[in-house]
Amino acid sequence: MLTDVTAARHHDAASVSRPPERHAHETCPESAPLFERLVSLEDGPERDSVRDELVALWLPMAHRLAGRFRDRGEALEDLRQVAALGLVKAVDGFDPSRGAFESYAIPTITGEIKRHFRDRLWALRVPSRVQELRNKVRIARRELSERPGTPEATPAEIAAHTGLTEEEVAAGLEALESFSTLSLDVELTVGDDGYSLGDTLGAPDPALDVVVDREAARKALRRLPERERRVLYLRFFEDMTQSRIAEKLGLSQMHVSRLITRSCQQVRTETLGP
Repeated sequence: MLTDVTAARHHDAASVSRPPERHAHETCPESAPLFERLVSLEDGPERDSVRDELVALWLPMAHRLAGRFRDRGEALEDLRQVAALGLVKAVDGFDPSRGAFESYAIPTITGEIKRHFRDRLWALRVPSRVQELRNKVRIARRELSERPGTPEATPAEIAAHTGLTEEEVAAGLEALESFSTLSLDVELTVGDDGYSLGDTLGAPDPALDVVVDREAARKALRRLPERERRVLYLRFFEDMTQSRIAEKLGLSQMHVSRLITRSCQQVRTETLGP
């Protein structure tokens, strides 16, 4: 009698601690007859009704898939809507003769959610390969820093943990900063001075506009006599007046003027042609 009571207690305890079993139809509803019927129907109200019934039947699975992407910067309700759109595409594209619906629907729905993140939430257009690297790097950093007090993982540690190269890890780390952007008008403050991000950007160098002309004239300038080259240097690089050049070289101002005019004409002719 005591043995029977003890066994009964163990049975009851096991029943309480063990979670209820989930039946197969709760996660994979029986929908094969509906799909067979769907593919046999022409476009019209009856086919739309069967299609809607299938979508409603599999919608809980789509919502579960959306839940895997929560806490990534997008509202869960929006993710569920995207997953529902993927489910509709899966229902429309499924061929019952190719196997179980869930084998086709899960990657279709998941792909739709990933495309949503790629196309709608990234501030910069990032290739899918780089996005995958970003996700691997993000997960690896989280796993390597799970213990309190653990320093941030280095690129080498992340590479060893993920099996990626350090170059791939670097690309993933850069992509972590590409999910959102700052406006050029955002204010940056250093001490008492404030300025915008746009103020830190460089501007085109006006000297670039004359690079080609300068290089083209270089050979012609080298063929000038030493005195003429020096006159041109003092006039156009030192910005000296003709009077100051004349005084410096012991020439008359009129002579300096003729040298500048003749030298410029010679350079122009040799560079551009007569």
